[in-house]
Amino acid sequence: MVFEKITAYNQFFNILPLDWQESILPYWKSYKHTTKCYVLLENDEPIAGGLVFSECPPDMLYAKEEADSWFKNGYLYLGFIYVLEEKRGQNLGSIWLSNLKNKFPKQKYWLTIEDLGLHGFYVKNGFVKVKTLSNKGQEEVIYCFDGI
Repeated sequence: MVFEKITAYNQFFNILPLDWQESILPYWKSYKHTTKCYVLLENDEPIAGGLVFSECPPDMLYAKEEADSWFKNGYLYLGFIYVLEEKRGQNLGSIWLSNLKNKFPKQKYWLTIEDLGLHGFYVKNGFVKVKTLSNKGQEEVIYCFDGI
């Protein structure tokens, strides 16, 4: 298994569920210059990955002021973190996060989750719950990681 930054973004986008693709692809041309894509490759195929944004991502535009304050304080946003369904339960999400954090040990990150079932996963990986936002009646929780 290899952790790698890729520029052939479609290689990653193709493993995402369709609703996730619809959330990022229409905006990708505007974001690709300020966003990095890191994946775990197995036999040269992505099995997990995510995007590292350095400006407000399309799914956070409703809270742009909040997002901008995180960026201003040196945090990067982690979004679209995904593990292939058939590869789940193998700790790949944690491996992906560990590789990213080890590659940039002083970098701080923030992210949001809608699925509150992911709380334990992010806490286990060193993230701290910060606050809850409301987006069209849907709660999103902000978590941050302050570096190793």
